[in-house]
Parts: sequence; structure tokens; C-alpha cells
Amino acid sequence: MFVKGTPGPRILDELVRDDSDIEIVKKRYSMFYGTGLESLLQDLDADPLILAGVNTHACIRTAAIDAYQRDFQVIIVRDCVASKDLEHHKITLDYLDSGITSVVRLSELRKQFGAENAV
Repeated sequence: MFVKGTPGPRILDELVRDDSDIEIVKKRYSMFYGTGLESLLQDLDADPLILAGVNTHACIRTAAIDAYQRDFQVIIVRDCVASKDLEHHKITLDYLDSGITSVVRLSELRKQFGAENAV
């Protein structure tokens, strides 16, 4: 469970972080709900948005649709999303890939951004 103060939402040790990183605490399925993320992304002129994470059928789906409704281009990295519910995971990726987002493999994304040799 991902509840503040429990081990669920802790940041993985493997994730490289920098002092300049900005942390947004997500309060619901969508990363936009109750956060200042939309304003931050607009200020940074961040587009496209690249989504990765867990609970494809809930968190990724809601965040992708909310980003799309805010006119962001959305890319979901197929190799970097997961769900315990494999059937809904697949249904969600198929649905989102039909025009709301682009669903790509990590290798495709690396080529697209010129980072084929990135770790």
C-alpha cells in the first residue's frame, strides 16, 4: 500500500536523484490531482510527458488521460509500466495507444531522443 509514512511510497535506492530534482507528492491516481504539477510543467515548457510507473490500469491511465486533456503529448514506456492485473494492464495500454498516447518500447524511446547507449 502506498500510504505516506509507510514503506510503500519510498523512493528506490536504484533511482539516481539530484539536488535539483523537484519532488511532487501524488495524492490520488492522477499525478495532477491536488498538486502543482500542471503549473510546473507549463513553467518548464515540458512536452512531451513520458510516463512510467505501476498500476497501469489506474494511476498510469488516469494520469495519461488527465495530461491529454491538458494538451500534453503523452508517451508511455511499455517496458516501464506494470500492474498486478495483467488483463487490465493490456486493455489499458491498447486503449491509451489508440490516440490518447503513444505507447513505445524503451529502446524506441532511446532512439527517438538519441540516447541509444544510455544506461
